[in-house]
Amino acid sequence: MSVVEGRSSVLTQDEFEELARHAIRTNEALRLEFVNGRVGIKAVPGGGHGRIIEWLSRLCIQADTNWWLYPDQGLRIETYRKGNARPAGSLATSGTFVGQGEWASADEVLMVVEVASGDADTDQRDRVEKPRAYAESGLPVYLLIDRDACEVKVHSRPDGVRYELVTTVPFGKSVALPDPVGIELDTEPLKDWVH
Repeated sequence: MSVVEGRSSVLTQDEFEELARHAIRTNEALRLEFVNGRVGIKAVPGGGHGRIIEWLSRLCIQADTNWWLYPDQGLRIETYRKGNARPAGSLATSGTFVGQGEWASADEVLMVVEVASGDADTDQRDRVEKPRAYAESGLPVYLLIDRDACEVKVHSRPDGVRYELVTTVPFGKSVALPDPVGIELDTEPLKDWVH
């Protein structure tokens, strides 16, 4: 994500959403986010990224046929909904986002998923800014699949500022995705999709 605007943003959320609509009309590959007061460009995912989301989607549907892992659904996040993020996946009940448009409420999301890419600011965005923003939004589980570090981080128990519990396992180990997800995730297949 390239920083376009500094921390003390002069954009309102409505202005950002209009900018994002214009950007995607101009270039379909241009996907913007507005996290921590900064506008950034999110990299277009590659085939390995897509395969990970496909794999995780199948596991979630096997656990509960009413669930769907929505790829790239825009969410309003952070305290008082001042931010906009496009997680790689948002787990929610099927039909949750009907009628909400491009930027939906995160209130009914059970889990957000990010698949760390190799772009320059992955460390700041996926490992620092987004966990805080997702915790502020009260998202129950944040799953970070980190292909650079070959590990999975499960963030849970948001307290409105941060996640109180973070569990990290290397690819190849199993990890529990806590309630409301309640799935045991065998991360062995992830070894095949590291770049």
